[in-house]
Amino acid sequence: MNTNPDIQRLNDIPTQLPISLDYYETWNIRVVNRNQIPCNNYLSPNRRDFYKILFISSGSGIFTHGMNSYEINEPTILFLHPNEIISWQNFTPNNDGAGHYCLFKKRYIEQHPALKAAVDKYEIFNNPNKSIIKLDQSSTKTVNNLFDQMHTQIKEKEAYAEDTLQVFLQFIIIESIKNATFPEANTVTDDFGHIHHFFGLLEEELSDVNFSNPLRMRTAKEFADSLHLHPNYLNSLLKKHTGVNISTHIKNRLLEECKALLLQTHWSLQQVAYAVGYAEQPNFSAFFKKNVGITPGEFRKSYMTA
Repeated sequence: MNTNPDIQRLNDIPTQLPISLDYYETWNIRVVNRNQIPCNNYLSPNRRDFYKILFISSGSGIFTHGMNSYEINEPTILFLHPNEIISWQNFTPNNDGAGHYCLFKKRYIEQHPALKAAVDKYEIFNNPNKSIIKLDQSSTKTVNNLFDQMHTQIKEKEAYAEDTLQVFLQFIIIESIKNATFPEANTVTDDFGHIHHFFGLLEEELSDVNFSNPLRMRTAKEFADSLHLHPNYLNSLLKKHTGVNISTHIKNRLLEECKALLLQTHWSLQQVAYAVGYAEQPNFSAFFKKNVGITPGEFRKSYMTA
């Protein structure tokens, strides 16, 4: 492959994530038909709490996976780790590409040792060199049938549907890997490389904050300095390629972490505030209410009583 495709301006793309998901939601696994809910163009820069298997049986586009870019124009299956920065730019007219995708939470793997063993053995989620696989005609048909059976299990609302679905996931993994052909990757451009490094740093800063390890960086200048870039230059890149400035990206990711801490921990509001960089809890509450519309306490209570 001689081309070196770069992701186009993402603010020209009408859709972001295929399904809007917060990592504190209670579902374990979802299976989606791309014909019914198309996997449109999107950029997913932040930590997700779910693994994703994307099966493209027809259609074409550019997929970026970390610092690699792939031109997809034949049946392909992608095994995507929650921590990886990914994007998809669709080239199929009227978004008529076919296939399926499956999303399943980290806890779902832990609940099913056989599935975890398959994921660990074949390394398809953890090894970027094995994550994108071209499928031959036979494997494409088999994988498509397996996804169809998963849809049937969900539609019939079987009592043991989640247990059954994890068996189908194992079959999909094995069918994909047994005759695997790995496509050639292109390196993303310098511009997208800077964007990737920014989102990686943002995730690194926010993925493990707590009141004994509070957030260290919160401003555009601090992030730009850490990346050895001028703040104006980094801001212009993000604005050009995502349509959103650096401060908004930082704020949105900070809010997501605030929500997760409020719902996933029993920390006091003062402890949550300190973890995300606010020495004074009233300042944290004012920030949260300005951007969410309710106070942190009201947000936590609304989920506890839902």
